[in-house]
Amino acid sequence: MLDSELLELLACPKCKKKLEYDRKEQKLLCNNCRLKYRIDGDIPVLLIDEAEKF
Repeated sequence: MLDSELLELLACPKCKKKLEYDRKEQKLLCNNCRLKYRIDGDIPVLLIDEAEKF
């Protein structure tokens, strides 16, 4: 589970908008870009090339 303070600081690397935390899937969502970023061992992987589209 990600720390709430960390979540406040994170932004989408593509559009710079706030990310939403999906606790069930353990992903960070950018509703603007429609991308999902994975979380690997409590570390967000904010690489555009590795993001999933939704």
